[in-house]
Amino acid sequence: MHRELHGWHSPSLNKHMEVAVYGHYGFAVLLFPTAAADYLEYERFHLMGTIEHVVNSGKCKVFSINSINSEAWLNNDMYPPHKSLRHGQYNQYILEEVVPFIYNHCKGKVPIITSGASLGAYHAANTFFRKPDIFSGTIAMSGVYDLKAYSDGYYDDHCYFNSPVDYLPNANDETYLNQMQNNMGVIIATGQGDYEDPDASKRLSGILHSKGVPHSLEIWGHDMTHDWPTWRKMLPYFLGDRF
Repeated sequence: MHRELHGWHSPSLNKHMEVAVYGHYGFAVLLFPTAAADYLEYERFHLMGTIEHVVNSGKCKVFSINSINSEAWLNNDMYPPHKSLRHGQYNQYILEEVVPFIYNHCKGKVPIITSGASLGAYHAANTFFRKPDIFSGTIAMSGVYDLKAYSDGYYDDHCYFNSPVDYLPNANDETYLNQMQNNMGVIIATGQGDYEDPDASKRLSGILHSKGVPHSLEIWGHDMTHDWPTWRKMLPYFLGDRF
């Protein structure tokens, strides 16, 4: 599988940020890491190997990016408003730096599907739901989509606009809803094993259903735990058979 490593000093985040690119052609898959992990996490845990055949076929090209979660909601020593601000800067980094990099690397405005597991699933889903005019769908695996689960009681307008279970029920703009409804695919997936939270996925699915957003709620078995073996089964299945 073709692999490239890129990086630049991010003006949005004022730090160096790396991106790993896998493949040559196809629509783009933007991968968000779990928890406080980095851009090579999916490679280290052998998930990239499970989708190698899909990438090598030219169906998609994968862009795996860094997180800044340890500088935001996972940093217990940080003042909550600063966590909220840092999250906003990360959103800016995605839109103003990563998206243009993807378009440039693909030599055109290819569709971009967001994906990730655990906290990466939250970022993937939130990124798509916030900007369906830019992103074409999402594969969210084992996520929780209520930002209050991470904000430790802190809540401001920025938290609201980054918490899908809060802002989606109030979304009524027809243009925005049409953009979400005309997607390439929205998959909300979870297992039912240890440390999984299927109710979080069911809650989000109910909201999407109420807004007429086509999607697939995938509740896998009790043997599917919140861990890499689950995600190594899920992502190749969804990318290979559902897109």
